[in-house]
Order: sequence, then C-alpha cells, then structure tokens
Amino acid sequence: RAFSLPLQRPADCGPARYFDASRLACGPCGAHQRQSGGGSSCVCEPGYRMVSSNGRSSVVCEKCPENMNGVTQDGWNCITCPKGLTSEGKCKCLDNEILVERSIDGILLREALCIHCNGSAPSFSTSNISGNRCVRCEQTFINVSKSCDCSSPNILAGGLCFSDRESLPPKGLATVRFGQLGITLISEWFLKNLQSSASACWLYSNLTACQALGNMCVMNMNSLSSSSTDACGLFQYIYINTARIGIAHSIPYWRHNLPWLYYGDQPGLASQVLEANHFPTLFSFKGTDKDLKLQFLAASFDAAGNFLKWQNLEGGVLQLCPDTQTKLNAAYTFGTTYQQSCKISVSKILLDFANPVFYDLFLEYNDDNGQQYLWAVPVLNLNLQYSEMFVNQGSNMNNWLLTRRFFLVDALSGRENDLGKLPRVIRIASKITISIRLVSHTQRGAIYPPLITIAYTDVLVQNPETQTVMVSFSVNYEMNQSEAQIQTDITLGVLGGLAVLWSLLKTAGWKRRTGSSIIDLQTVFKFLLFYAGDLANVFFIITVGTGIYWLMFFKGQQFVSVFLPLPSQEETFVTYIACAFSLKALQFLQLLVSQLTVDIFFIDWERPKGKVLKAVEGEGVIKSAAAPVSIWRTYFIANEWNEIQTVRKINPLFQVLAVLFLLEVVGFSNLALMDSSSSLTRSSESYIAPWSRILRFGVSAALWLAIAFLQIIFFAVFYERFVEDKISQFVDLCCMSNISVFLLSHSCFGYYIHGRSVHGHADTNMEEMNMNLKREAENLCSQRGLLPNTDGQTFQISISRRMRLHYDRIHETLTRKRGPTRLLDSSASTFEQSTKAYNTMNKFLGSFIDHVHKEMDYIVKDKMLLERILNMEFMEPIEKSIFYNDEAQSFSDVLYYGNETTLLIFDILFFSIVDLASQSFVLAAILTYLQQEIFRFLRNILGQKNLVSKTLVDERFLI
Repeated sequence: RAFSLPLQRPADCGPARYFDASRLACGPCGAHQRQSGGGSSCVCEPGYRMVSSNGRSSVVCEKCPENMNGVTQDGWNCITCPKGLTSEGKCKCLDNEILVERSIDGILLREALCIHCNGSAPSFSTSNISGNRCVRCEQTFINVSKSCDCSSPNILAGGLCFSDRESLPPKGLATVRFGQLGITLISEWFLKNLQSSASACWLYSNLTACQALGNMCVMNMNSLSSSSTDACGLFQYIYINTARIGIAHSIPYWRHNLPWLYYGDQPGLASQVLEANHFPTLFSFKGTDKDLKLQFLAASFDAAGNFLKWQNLEGGVLQLCPDTQTKLNAAYTFGTTYQQSCKISVSKILLDFANPVFYDLFLEYNDDNGQQYLWAVPVLNLNLQYSEMFVNQGSNMNNWLLTRRFFLVDALSGRENDLGKLPRVIRIASKITISIRLVSHTQRGAIYPPLITIAYTDVLVQNPETQTVMVSFSVNYEMNQSEAQIQTDITLGVLGGLAVLWSLLKTAGWKRRTGSSIIDLQTVFKFLLFYAGDLANVFFIITVGTGIYWLMFFKGQQFVSVFLPLPSQEETFVTYIACAFSLKALQFLQLLVSQLTVDIFFIDWERPKGKVLKAVEGEGVIKSAAAPVSIWRTYFIANEWNEIQTVRKINPLFQVLAVLFLLEVVGFSNLALMDSSSSLTRSSESYIAPWSRILRFGVSAALWLAIAFLQIIFFAVFYERFVEDKISQFVDLCCMSNISVFLLSHSCFGYYIHGRSVHGHADTNMEEMNMNLKREAENLCSQRGLLPNTDGQTFQISISRRMRLHYDRIHETLTRKRGPTRLLDSSASTFEQSTKAYNTMNKFLGSFIDHVHKEMDYIVKDKMLLERILNMEFMEPIEKSIFYNDEAQSFSDVLYYGNETTLLIFDILFFSIVDLASQSFVLAAILTYLQQEIFRFLRNILGQKNLVSKTLVDERFLI
C-alpha cells in the first residue's frame, strides 16, 4: 500500500471541486468558485469576476457591484447587460445581434451593446454562430427573400431558405429503423439535415447536399419502399425525376450530381454485374507478378457530403481489428485467403469513429497503354431493407440488390437529442467479406469483378466501457465447384458400384470357405461387412485423390486456374472422410474379431525315443513305457506365434514420428495454408493464412502414404532380406522344432505350415542339432516340402465337410477343459482328459497329413491365376480336401502382418479425423500412436487367450 492511491475521475469531484491532473485527485475550489466545464480547474460563480488566476484552484474572485449585474466573456470584468444574462452570468443578445463589450480601441464599456446585423441589401449580414461578428448570410436566404430573413410563407430547413412557390420534394421522415433491435427513432441529424439536403439537391443540384442525402440513405440501410419518404425515398424521388440531367461515365445507374447508391432492381441484374464481364487484369502466383496485389481504392466522404480523399485500402482502412502493418496489408495479396476477427469495445468505437466516413470502393487496373482505370466494386448489404417486391425472393444471385456506398461505423444517426451526447444506438459493420471469384475454365488467371458483402450489427448503447462487439474482416477466393462435385459424384458412383461387385465376390468366396450354400441372414450381414470395408476404401481413394489434386494444382500453378474450396464447400469432403473412417473402423473391428477366433493347433511330429521304466501308482510294480516327448518345443513355437501376431510391415512409432517431424519441423504443414505460397517456411512477422481442411488432409495423407511406402520397401528389400524376417523365420523354426501349424480361419478354409523335420526328430542335443543343420546345408538330406523333392512348406487349405466334422468332435473335447488352472494343484481326471484330447487331435491331424484316412484325403495343387487375383477358390472340396501351394506365406492374413493396408488406412483416417477436429497435428499424432498401442495390446492379450483355448498351451508359459 506504500505505492497505492485512490482512483478518482473528474466526474467524481462534484461542482465544488476540480480534478488536479498533477496529483490525479480531486481538489477543493476556493470561495465563490465552482468547477469549470472541463473539470480540470475552478472558475468564479455567476456574479463574481476574477481578480487573479494562475490556473486550476489558484483563483481569487470578487463580487460585482449591484449596478453591474454581468461578467465579461473573459470573466475578468464586471459589465452591465441590457438584455439579460446567460446561465453563466454573462451577457446575451437576441438573434441576428452581436455582443460588443469593448470599443474599437479595446476600452471596456460600462454597458454592453447588442448591435443588429443589417440583413438587407447590399449588406445581407447576420450574426455568426459565436454571436460576435456579422457575416454574409446563406445565399438561399438572399435568393428567396432578398434579405437574411426567411419568414413565412418561406420555408426554413437545415439553415437554408426555400420559397413556398418552388416545387419541393415531399416532406421527409427523419426516422431511422434499427431492425435488429426493433427500434425506430427520430434522428437529430436527420431532423436537422434531411429536408434541407433533399431540397438543396433537388432545387440547386448542390453537390454536397446530394452527397449528404445519399449518406443518410446509406445510414438507413438503403431501405427501399415506394410508400415511404425517408432518406432513401427522397433520394429515389430525386433520382427518378432528374433523368434529364444525364449520367456519369456512361454508367446508367450513376446520375449527374447524385452519388451512385444502387445498381438497379431489375431481376437478374446482379448476375450480369458480377459475371457478364471479366476484370481486365490477369493474375498469377509465380514469375514476375508473384507479389501482385489487389489495388483497391476508395473515395471517402464525411456525413455532411464533403469529399475527403482517395484512400488505398492498405494499412487497415476497412479492418477494425488492430494488427501490424505487414499483416494488415496481406489482406490484398492475390491468392491469400485473409481472415481477421476480434472483440472491440463500444467505448473505443465511439472514440475512434465519432463521425462516420462513407466509402465508394473501386479496384484499380491499367490498360494496355498503361492508363489507370477504376472498376466499381458492388456491395451486397445483408441488412438491406427490401420493399415488398423483394420479400421472399430467396438468396439466389439473380435476386440480390447490389449497392455501392457503405460505412464502417454510424454513431451519428442514432442520436435522438443533443448531438454532443452519447448516441442511443450505433450501427457497426461487424462482418465484411471481399469475394474474388475465378472465371470458369480460365487458364490465365481471369477473375470476375470483386464483391464486398457487409453485415451490420445494431448496438443499443448502455455501458460503453463494458459492451463489446465481435467484428471480422475477410478476403475469400472462390470458384464454381459444381463441375468438381459432379466429377466426384460420378467417381463415387462408379467405384461404389465396383465395390458392390467386389463385395459380392468376397461374399461368394466366404460362402465357399464356410462350406455353406444357403443365403441366410448371416450371409447378408457378412456382405454388408465386406461392403463397408470396400466402400471405406472408395471414400479413402476419393478423398486422398481430391486432397492431393488440390495440393498439386493450387500450390503448383503459375497462371491461376483454380481456387481452393471455401470452408462451407468443404463440408462434403469432411463428410466423405467421416464415412471412410466409420466404415474402415467397422472393417478393422471385424478383422480383429476374425483373428481372435481363428482355430489353431500345433502338430508335434516328434516320436518317443525308446522306452523308460515307470512305477504304476497304487500297484507297487514297475512297467516299461514309451519315453515321453518334450512339450517345450510346442511351448516355444506357441511363444513365437504369440510374438508375431502384431508384427507389421512398418514400424508404427517411426511412422508417426516421421510424419510429425515432416509436418511440424520441416514445415510441410505450411502447404496446407490457404495462400499461394508453396514455401515450407513462414516468417513470424508475416500474416498466416487460415488452414484448408482439404489441404491438411492432402498433405498429411500424402506424407503417411509416402513414408509407409518407403518403410515397406526398406523392410522388404533390405531389412527382411539381410537382418530379420520374422514370418519366414517362424516357418524355419517350425521345421527345426519338428512342429507343424494347422490354422482354420473359416469353417472349411485355413492355412497349413509344414514343419516336419527332415531329420526325423528335433528333440536332441546341441551337437546333433548342428550336424543336422550342416547336413541340410550341404544337401545331404531330403527337402523340407510336404511333397517329396519340393520346398513348399506353406499352404492354403480347403478342407471337406467330413474333415471339419471330425475335427470339431475332437476339438470339442479339447476345449471343454482348458487344462489345469494351477500347476501344482489340479484335477488329475481333468488333466488326463485334456491330455488325451490333445494327443488325439495331434494324432488325427498327423495321420491326416500322412494320408492315413482315405475317406478324408487331400490333394496338393497350384491355384489358378484368376483364383489368386480374386483370392477365392473355384473348386469345392467335396470328397477330398485341397492343399494349395502358397509361396506368398498368406497365413499372415490371420496376423497384423498380412493386413497392413487395412491398418495403414485406419491409422491415416484416425489421424485425419483427430486433426480435422482439433486442427493440431501434434495431438493427432499422439492419439494415433495411443490407439495403435491400445489395439495392439488388446490384440496380444485376446489373441493369447485364443491360443491357449485352442492349443492347450498353458497361459503361464507364454511370455
């Protein structure tokens, strides 16, 4: 509190104190003194004169004598006032009189004089506004009455005199309608100036009066009503009845002496104005005209109709929000979408825009000879008060009524009484949009004339210090997107139709693999799931193609031929992305479910080595029995299978980090800005254009696909060949472990990995294992293939219904009890039952592979080319099962590895959905990695449980 002080304002001081600016506090006035009009000093009370004054409170006052009842204008002397006193105790005179307190040589008079100004010829004088000098009266007084008197029957209006014999405009209504507030008030400005401006414009073609009348029409929102005599009604009356005067610059809507307010109300006129002619200048993004700007020029007028100056819009003339000069000027850089918005206080608006300024906007250009010309920019006033002929005509361009003149802030027409007080209502241009529209099918950067659209907000002034208004300014670049939408719809229809056919083929293949020929509800549901995935791919192809198209053609063009879609035109594109994500998520979940329910069994080919002596429990005797086969090889293979369930063809973490690095660090995200620059860097001082959602998706999707493609190439060509190939190594490991893998992804379809050791057994010591490997390397043993003298170890299998039924009978026993829950505390009967079922299944599948069951035999063949392309089987395994040679190791289809395309597209769409919702690549990357990890964790956990359930491998041995 040592450095604090009370807050005091001049208004807080009251009439007997003044505001001391040096102390920022109120101070007392002396005897017979009161606060001055400004509040920062003291003055003598009426009837007292100043004896001395050093400013502020150091004033000494003395009462005037009884015979001198007044004080001079400067307050230093007493004087007799013959015609009364003002409220301040000073002399006053009648109208057309001037007050004289001193003689011509400066000697103070004892009694003030009120001298009448001679209003007759040839003087024609009247008192000025201050009442201290005679000046020549206004010319209309002289013309009408040959004097400075405008008595009845002549008409005095707005300081002008009009003869009652002249044909005057109708009596004007000095009302202003504020439609948003439902308020109609009598404007003090209109009351004082409307009739005089209309009459002077009509009778004398007074240029200033005509401009002032036009400004009042603009303040009344260009209201059109044939039955009203408001400002616009009077303007229309004069406009219609002065056709004989002619037009300006050969423009039919611009009458001589009148401001150009309207383009006309003929149906279809707006489309002619906006699209009939091209703007004469061609624009480009690159080359010599790289930094070409839109040269907007505005003719500015004050409310009284006086021309102020020509103004270039650079520097923030139309932008109410403060910003740096560089960023304000960026609004007019061709091709750069500009958006600016902020909240601004009403008190600041009243301070900065006490007097309205009116603008007629033009776009400057040069002809072939270098001559400068101006192209008028039409205005679409969204607050325009239509007459009955325009009501309910819709928002079609042909029904627009275009205007010319506009203002930013009107704090004048909303004043009801004293013009010095706060207005009751102010009107603010809260939304200004300049639209630059590209000529259809142009290849050289031709545009239509710009259009400025303005929406005004009416504000009821109550507490200016706390009231705020949201204002915005934008420059948009538009083109007709209907042709692009039609092409997109055609592409969607064609690819959607192909997706239906492809889904039908998939459903037919699925029916063949399930061994069913009946079309039931499950078949329909499966078709819908297939179609959801294929349709998601269609949407993905369309959206990626669209995003990359706009990225390449918009950023890469030199002569302008395309503009980006507006945010409102991007809604269909965003809807496509949402559909693609939803359908792809459905396909992804279906994929997880199918992988988590696959049937799997490990066939152990190892046979006992000799016999061992074993005590029979309860009998006390020792019998010989076959030596047990070690289960650790099966556990080992189960662990390896468990590990490769979520192996992918790319590194997901590197994928996310690389995309994020390129977007945020290298700067590829800057390509998604709605400007013409294709640079990857932006200066911190320059204006940053808004994001394009289409470009954001196009850039991010292109980077995802490019990095994923490079990763797949790297892993397939280098890493898996020279470092580690987990899928091929698993096949080799099965062979070295003497264990085959039997997989059924469908009822009658699956995969078989032939892991039968060529050495007869694999449960051996290190020395023998090394010898076996050496013999195999030197081709001293048979080949690993299922068929003699072949290397084919992986197969797609299509089994018969008889084989499946037999498998299910054994499998039911196997899965009825999933083994002991505790290693040391288990039911012997349950354990023995499960072991018996496991041995039965192992023996059955082994004998099936060895062609023991002639009624359930199989053949081995190659798939036809068309079968490989369509991923289906034409032959139905009725009598014998069919083993198809599969060098592509397609058993990975039941793993993450074989579904990389689905996973990659799902990741891209998830990343894009989060980014479009949050406009943050960082958040999208984080959430994408988190969902990858979450689904990978779920796939591992649930896949492990399915493995335990189907193979009798104890869960405790899976690490």
